[in-house]
Amino acid sequence: MKLSKPINGIFLDIGWTLVSPATGHWMIPLKAMEFVDTKTLESIPKERVNEAFAKCTKYLDENHLIRTVEEEYAQFAHFYKMLSDHLPELNITSKQIELITHDKVYNTENYIFFDDVKDTLIELNKKYKLGIISDTYPSIKFVLEKAGILNFFDTITFSCDLGVLKPNPRMYQHALDNMNLPAHETLFVDDLVGNLKGASDCGIQTVLIDIKKKQNKQNNILTIHKFSDLLLYL
Repeated sequence: MKLSKPINGIFLDIGWTLVSPATGHWMIPLKAMEFVDTKTLESIPKERVNEAFAKCTKYLDENHLIRTVEEEYAQFAHFYKMLSDHLPELNITSKQIELITHDKVYNTENYIFFDDVKDTLIELNKKYKLGIISDTYPSIKFVLEKAGILNFFDTITFSCDLGVLKPNPRMYQHALDNMNLPAHETLFVDDLVGNLKGASDCGIQTVLIDIKKKQNKQNNILTIHKFSDLLLYL
């Protein structure tokens, strides 16, 4: 697969593009690992655990217009209370829910940047306008600021600001409007094929990043396995 030139703008996802979760799960912050007994968790049928997370995540998705970290904190406090109610075997106390919520919102160590991210952004920033299109929350700005990369981005499209998630076309149109470039002169890098299809439907070129190497081969989408590989195709 080849990209059509010229390309003047590049949009990036955040999760599994620039960063991974420190615990392996976006909704399980480091503090939670201090309170959740692994043996107890493993004793609960996986179907029940998956169902609990699905129900609680649905609450987040259906109430996703979140403009401040204070609103984000309230949302996640409710999320972890719901999760505790669905999985009472974990014996998570109200105080522990408070500590877990604070860690989820304010602890930037819950995000691990891939080694090639900053150097690649430095190179891309020399030639292209850069933007973010991500399903995320207000606190992600703390993470990007601490990593010293927030200033690389000309535009930012966070789902929490719009109240919708990818692949809703509002996400891509918001990004394009702010970057002020024709869609065909931009590309979007994401780890989910469905999100890339949403971008493609809006005229944006797409690149699948498969860092976990778990995606089925996509014959119609350029695929890379680490962020810095993008430089080879531009």
